[in-house]
Amino acid sequence: MLFSLEPQVLVLLVFCLIFALSFHEYAHAYVADRLGDHTARMAGRLSVNPLVHLDVFGSLMVLIAGFGYAKPVPVNPRNFRHPRADAFVAAAGPLMNLLLGLGGGALIHLFHFNGWLYWEGFPLMKLLTFFILINFNLCLFNLIPLGPLDGSYVLSGFLNRELKWKYEEWNARFGYHALLGLVLVSVALPGFSFFGWISQISRGMLRLLIS
Repeated sequence: MLFSLEPQVLVLLVFCLIFALSFHEYAHAYVADRLGDHTARMAGRLSVNPLVHLDVFGSLMVLIAGFGYAKPVPVNPRNFRHPRADAFVAAAGPLMNLLLGLGGGALIHLFHFNGWLYWEGFPLMKLLTFFILINFNLCLFNLIPLGPLDGSYVLSGFLNRELKWKYEEWNARFGYHALLGLVLVSVALPGFSFFGWISQISRGMLRLLIS
């Protein structure tokens, strides 16, 4: 994907990526801090500064495949004041991306009403479209309950004790490898992608937003 993009399009994508990932990780840090764990604050991660959040490989994945990740926010579950705090902290990142995507849709309608979708030669419509799709892709990808993704903690937080233990044991042993295998297969086989549903849902949500 990167090699086929026009330079101005690549700049727009990078901007959207940095914004989306930085606010995703900030949301994790903020909710953890509110629930009693100040580890992220002490590590300097309670910030929207992209320099403290971005992971090079995870960022490139978003540009190449449409999904990816940033550096995980450090947490200490022993400091939490709520029994399901892990799930709430994990859900905060995808929820932030969902809200950002919805906010992008609201801006499209606002700018369209004011005739600003192509303002002074700057393609605002293209920027907002990329912004919405990247945020929706990040939201959906991170909700997959495999490996270290947010979805694994969200699911674990709402299982009963026995299922929680069994799932966490399985995910610790096989989750990362299963996720990596699905990514490699999807990249290696151009006609097949396990993650194709992510872009399909994101584009469907975009159409609903701007219709």
